[in-house]
Amino acid sequence: MIVAERAGTLAAFRSRDFRLLWGGQTISFVGDAAFVVALGWRVTDLTGKASSLGFVLALESLAMLTTLLWGGVLADRYSRRLLMIASDVVRAGVTGVFFLVDATGHLSMAQVLVLAACFGAADGFFQPAFGGIVPLVVEQPMLPSANSWLGIARQGSAVVGPALAAGLYGAAGPSTVWAIEAVSFLVSAAALFLARPRATAAAPKLGMRRELAAGFRYVVSVPWIWTGIAAATVILMVAMAPFTALLPRVVQLHYHRGVGSYGLLFSAMAAGMVAGSLAWARWHPRRWRIAICFAAFGINDLGIVVLALSPWYPVAVGAAMWRGLWIGVGISAWSTLISELVPEHLLSRVLSFDYFGSLGLTPVGFVLAGVVASSVAPTAILAVGGALGALLWFVPLAWTRVRTVA
Repeated sequence: MIVAERAGTLAAFRSRDFRLLWGGQTISFVGDAAFVVALGWRVTDLTGKASSLGFVLALESLAMLTTLLWGGVLADRYSRRLLMIASDVVRAGVTGVFFLVDATGHLSMAQVLVLAACFGAADGFFQPAFGGIVPLVVEQPMLPSANSWLGIARQGSAVVGPALAAGLYGAAGPSTVWAIEAVSFLVSAAALFLARPRATAAAPKLGMRRELAAGFRYVVSVPWIWTGIAAATVILMVAMAPFTALLPRVVQLHYHRGVGSYGLLFSAMAAGMVAGSLAWARWHPRRWRIAICFAAFGINDLGIVVLALSPWYPVAVGAAMWRGLWIGVGISAWSTLISELVPEHLLSRVLSFDYFGSLGLTPVGFVLAGVVASSVAPTAILAVGGALGALLWFVPLAWTRVRTVA
């Protein structure tokens, strides 16, 4: 085993299984990033309404929430690797159907909603297994490196993905982006098929509900976990959901620009997240990590306020990069803390509660953003949500048991 002092920035890549996981997910992340940008523009073009993308994202989120907690139980019971492969294959099939429907010119809003629900349901089984597999492919001292590099893969791919989507959308149409997304899931499944993560110690099978209850009891017994989830529940509803749902309209109406400029904001934010993840991989302090994590999330939300209020698009690009930098630090810190401090046999269940709680109100946020945007300027909605988010992230840090635990 490598001692913590020697587990440097690139330590995780000494593991063959981590290299396979990282490589497959990098390809999948590129497809995801391209898909999100193309979907936002396609849905807005399809209906001409700012509210449409919010409804699509809300339905996808709701579908994911219906399977997420059970996905966590299954990932602690059975092979996390096989659960991820199954989810990848299903999502490839859903995206393939999306490609066929749009390529034949028959895409409607109703079909988009149905496919979004199917995609979200499959995603709910993937996420807890993905978070839980990381400690099975690297040794514990390598976890900061592994979590940071997975963050770098996700956000570095988001630099490439939006540019890819913008170029292909204009040159070959959105169907090409859907095809790339489907293939990326198959690449991810193939990489996972070749990997051989360490087996987890078999926990006693108590029944799905009792196992789920055990995960919940653990979450509420750890103050930094449940306060982080509670804060994220509200903040993602008031800040992240409006930002995601209304950004296409802000680019169109406030900055008077097109899909390329929309994609550039995502790329700038992703570039900042790469920098933040790299900073955490090199730094990974052993003290005040909770305080750093929550403060980083709060600072990032100030970027939403600047982006919404600035009359100059270059300033908006800088604000997006600022957001990304602090999100990268915050996510890397949170992922490292969860994977280090949560018992292995409970890890996927805790992650499922993390995702479920954090995202639980985002469907409400997506819908409300769309409804309120019919009478209130999208920029005003983003500015208020960002300011609230920046403030609320610092509330849990008033509790000594939260800010000083690690």
